[in-house]
Amino acid sequence: MTLATIAPRRPGPAKILRQYELVDRVRSYNPEADEDLLNRAYVYAMRAHGSQKRASGDPYFTHPLEVAAILIDLKLDDATIVAAILHDTIEDTEATREEIDRLFGDEIGSLVEGLTKIKRLDLVSKQAAQGENLRKLLLAIAEDIRVLLVKLADRLHNMRTLHHVPVAKRARIAQETLDIYAPLSGRMGMQGMRDELEELSFAALMPEAHESIVSRLDDMTETYGSLIAKIETELADELAQRGIGASVKGRQKQPYSVWHKMEQKNLALEQLSDIFGFRVMVDAIEDCYRVLGVVHTRWPAVPGRFKDYVSTPKQNDYRSIHTTVVGPGRQRVELQIRTRAMHDLAENGIAAHALYKDASRDGGALDVGIAAGESRAYSGLRRTIALLADADSAEEFLEHTKLELFHDQVFCFTPKGKLIALPKGATPIDFAYAVHTGIGDTAVGAKINGRMAALITELSNGDEVEIACAEGQVPPPAWEGLVATGKARAAIRRATRNAVRAQYSGLGRQILQRAFERNGKGFSEEKVKAALPRLARGSFEDMLAAVGRGELVSADVVRAVHPEISEPRKAGAAPGTSEPGWFGLEKAENFRFKVPGSAPPPEGAQGPQRAIPIRGQSGDLPVSFAPNGGAVPGDRIVGILTPGEGITIYPIQSPALTAFDDQPERWLDVRWDIDPARKDLFPAQIAVTAINEPGALAAITGAVGDNGGNIDDIRVMSRSADFREVLVDVEVWDLKQLGAIVAQLRAQKTVSRVERVNG
Repeated sequence: MTLATIAPRRPGPAKILRQYELVDRVRSYNPEADEDLLNRAYVYAMRAHGSQKRASGDPYFTHPLEVAAILIDLKLDDATIVAAILHDTIEDTEATREEIDRLFGDEIGSLVEGLTKIKRLDLVSKQAAQGENLRKLLLAIAEDIRVLLVKLADRLHNMRTLHHVPVAKRARIAQETLDIYAPLSGRMGMQGMRDELEELSFAALMPEAHESIVSRLDDMTETYGSLIAKIETELADELAQRGIGASVKGRQKQPYSVWHKMEQKNLALEQLSDIFGFRVMVDAIEDCYRVLGVVHTRWPAVPGRFKDYVSTPKQNDYRSIHTTVVGPGRQRVELQIRTRAMHDLAENGIAAHALYKDASRDGGALDVGIAAGESRAYSGLRRTIALLADADSAEEFLEHTKLELFHDQVFCFTPKGKLIALPKGATPIDFAYAVHTGIGDTAVGAKINGRMAALITELSNGDEVEIACAEGQVPPPAWEGLVATGKARAAIRRATRNAVRAQYSGLGRQILQRAFERNGKGFSEEKVKAALPRLARGSFEDMLAAVGRGELVSADVVRAVHPEISEPRKAGAAPGTSEPGWFGLEKAENFRFKVPGSAPPPEGAQGPQRAIPIRGQSGDLPVSFAPNGGAVPGDRIVGILTPGEGITIYPIQSPALTAFDDQPERWLDVRWDIDPARKDLFPAQIAVTAINEPGALAAITGAVGDNGGNIDDIRVMSRSADFREVLVDVEVWDLKQLGAIVAQLRAQKTVSRVERVNG
């Protein structure tokens, strides 16, 4: 019996599973079951729960018995059945772990305690708390998969009786089931349980949508019932004539699956082609391919709808051949071809695995380690959990878990034939990180099926992927938004953090070396390391990065190494002021600046406003530039019309444009119409973070002058002991000239950061 055939209990008084009935049902599939252990567990749990009641009014003891009954239907081992009977005793009664260990053994005690910890977790809460609780759940599962099997059975029975729970609590439980437990059961290959959990959650969360889809599916079943029967008969007869012993059965897609596909693909129910399908079950694997040959010979196949999960099983051990043909009445018919053993595994997943059904016959505990090695689903889950554990925060863990556990998959190959399973939507970047983190970090290109392809290409089933690497390459931060796997996302974040940290460390080292030089001291790593406790830093690299980020003042480091220095900064040589062009600024005391010769403004221009020709406009409509940042030829631009004032020109990337999103009547299309004979200058703004050293501002102004630019204004926006934030208004001919200025500024040793300001 599969979970799909277990009918939910109807409302009304619960029928208690008797002690002898429980033992008989276990012994029906395991004649060597420990009858005494089962009897003792039954009596202990019944006494422990005593007169406790459920929300339905039923004796509480009926719940652990129903959970045990679900696991008995899955033919699981004695320890799992006993753990199910006892799973609420530690949490809800006076029983203790020590008492469970003494009466039933450490193995069962460990299972019951694991279930107790999971019960206390709230998986629908604030994101950080949810992520941390999910981490605890998965780590408990990683220790023993039977914890998950009992928990899933527990949740299934709770969902079957959800109508007794208060409405407010009902929605939370249903959402938790849909988000966490249904996908986990699917990842374990337990499709029958996943279907029922999804259906019960769907009915609780969206009763009207559920009722509507069920009603329409019933109507479709009535309409197409005769056609389904005809296809079943024709296919069965065709296989029988070829000497293939097979059973053919029509099936209907579950209401939740129908609704989910409608929402995901924005389709109407009538547009779905796979609401009805057929399952062909045979005895041997070779018969699967014989059936496939018969089907494709009898009816034309639909291109792109063939998948062979027999030769390439899914990561949850699912095996089956899928194909779609154009059958009788020109109707598309979806077929699943599998052996009966494959069907049992498809419905019950990891619970159908032989090693989970019976403990070793000599009375020893179940060897979960061997089971994990035998089951692709469980070993894959454990590997995933190990990868997820690298997340730096609970929120990252939650995000990566949903990416890794709850997505459909595509299967790709390395050039040597190794199979790599990835979620749908994965790219060669995901593939590279799945092979090895080092390959992902240094990836620069990819070949898909022998052809060069972009690293952001979406992969398809069966693709052979080859990754090209370059030593010293660092993954761009933008990759994080392009990947589909949690492992890739975490690795990119980590590499980005490391690269930024290395940059700050290098900058911090330069700042310290110069700070020590200004005080007449040599920079010594050993001496600085000895002073780390006085600086409250855990490592030398941490200290360098803190200096580079401006979190730690270089003067404090100098004083920590040389306490005798009372004035850590010595005045540097002032720049020569006899040269023409040097001047002072009110907001930048103790500095002199040199402004290169500037081109005269266009005739008639006043201040920041100057007339420019705009194609398609007539008359002398006044035009000005965005107040913060301006615009230069080469920028894509738009105009904003202000009645009574004129047109303001903005670069298309300007964040200020969002203020006009709801005023489309003020937007104008604008393009540059430059007269090459006139060397007009156009405004731009550059933000520079400079190291606080003599000559730093001179280097900034020099970079502008060297490239023929003009400084219209320069302001020191903020100060610290080691840095100055400087805002420079420049005038340039075009975007190329502006880019040259920015590039030269970035090459200056005294400059930490440069970026253009877009007003």
